[in-house]
Amino acid sequence: MTIAAIFAGGVGSRMGEQAGPKQFLPLAGVPIIARTAKKFYDMSDIDSVIVLSPKDWLQETEALLARHMGDTSKLHVIAGGADRTGTLKELLNYIKANIEVDENTVLLTHDAVRPLLDKRIILENIEAAREHGACGTYIPAVDTIAQSVDGKILTSVPPRDQMFLTQTPQSFNFKELVRHFSALTDQEKSALTDVCSVFSISGRAVFMVRGIPANIKITYPEDLVLAESLLALSLEETK
Repeated sequence: MTIAAIFAGGVGSRMGEQAGPKQFLPLAGVPIIARTAKKFYDMSDIDSVIVLSPKDWLQETEALLARHMGDTSKLHVIAGGADRTGTLKELLNYIKANIEVDENTVLLTHDAVRPLLDKRIILENIEAAREHGACGTYIPAVDTIAQSVDGKILTSVPPRDQMFLTQTPQSFNFKELVRHFSALTDQEKSALTDVCSVFSISGRAVFMVRGIPANIKITYPEDLVLAESLLALSLEETK
């Protein structure tokens, strides 16, 4: 069993004024969330796709996905939590209650606003999660990364060849993820920055899958313009 979970619970406050959450904005005429979910849904390697929506947008999410995806037989749309940790908790509880899993079940987690990932990344995540138990998607940092504790004075400049930028998917053996998440304290859970942190806090190794620069997270208005250009370029290359 392989499950893909699309985290779409955010409201996109950094996108400025808009009619709804950023994941519902159109990208080349198709809502971002529909483009992202379809990447996973169309793969025979994935048995179920769960989309975690803002609570107040559940009906809109279901209708939108049905309209753009057609077949929804392996699609589940549920409410996310108040933050990423709350959304992860809702996801794990839903799977335990509604989907039959076993010791080999793999769970992929992905940002709804990263619609430009490719099939290779998804397949390598599945393979790495099966082999290693936990993996994330990363690209090497191109720019030098500077650290500052207070945002005013430079603290350190880590070696660039050791720095990587985090993308998604992040993928796991489902039962191992549940065990590690359940073992965290409330304080540790509140400090989670991504799902891989569940494993790193527990001292568990996380395997690295190579990402691609085009797998951007659409956060600001200019990101949407960039995504439009990247999508047009990829479509041109496939002609």
